[in-house]
Amino acid sequence: MSPTLAVVGAINVDLVARVLKLPEPGETVSGGEFARHHGGKGGNQATAAARALRGTDAAVVMIGAVGGDDLGREATSALEAEGVVLHVWTVDEPTGVGLIIVDASGENQIAVAPGANVAFGGQPVDDALHEHRPDVVLVSLEVSPDAAMAAAGYCAAAGAILVLNPAPPSLRTRELLPMAAYVTPNESERAAMGRVPDGLVVIETRGVEGAVIHRDDDPPILVPAPTVEVVDTTGAGDCFNGVFAAGVLEDLKVEDAARRAVVAAALSVTKAGAREGMPTREEIEGR
Repeated sequence: MSPTLAVVGAINVDLVARVLKLPEPGETVSGGEFARHHGGKGGNQATAAARALRGTDAAVVMIGAVGGDDLGREATSALEAEGVVLHVWTVDEPTGVGLIIVDASGENQIAVAPGANVAFGGQPVDDALHEHRPDVVLVSLEVSPDAAMAAAGYCAAAGAILVLNPAPPSLRTRELLPMAAYVTPNESERAAMGRVPDGLVVIETRGVEGAVIHRDDDPPILVPAPTVEVVDTTGAGDCFNGVFAAGVLEDLKVEDAARRAVVAAALSVTKAGAREGMPTREEIEGR
């Protein structure tokens, strides 16, 4: 079988308004421009991984759900166009939607209506993983807690490598940590995790600074990001996670996988939209 990365996560459509400044509570900011993009942490991560692995014999499988609506059909078509293998259910809930505001500096505010993303539980995920038998599983937490726990349980039982993206923060995060090989929080998510189990590698993403690798009591390792012109930071963390998990699948050293992921995330912010700037394998290697 081909080396396989499975992504368990959300599939959304992003509705984006670009404005000069982010609104304060109760404030209306007018004069913006509207756009619609494909999104969701799972869909974004699968797209980033597929581009990073294009030209290899590896496969990327997306495990998730959409509604039986036009947004869902568009979302799955977009993933298929990237070469992602779909294990996506159509459920009796609307496709997930992200409402995103982006300011002139590229910073954003995001609110998500999860819809179909939380409409499936653990057993379908376990069945899907047993069908595809992935070597690496990347899980984010925009799905139901049971779905995330099933993915982690599969990895523990099957010997697959679990890459946990603990976003958005969840009360179940600490239950998942002992089953993970790698966890990829941002700064606030790392603070919320507290002490992690011995042996768990923490790759803390730090935006324009890059990432920091924490391993037990070893000195932290900074992986700096290249300087780029920022247009839109939406999806940068998802790009990092997808490319990092792809590097794990290719058996790269953690430093090399993180370095490649930092470069990819930096390149991803140079275009508007969560996926539009996600680089190809050639673009990553060219930096």
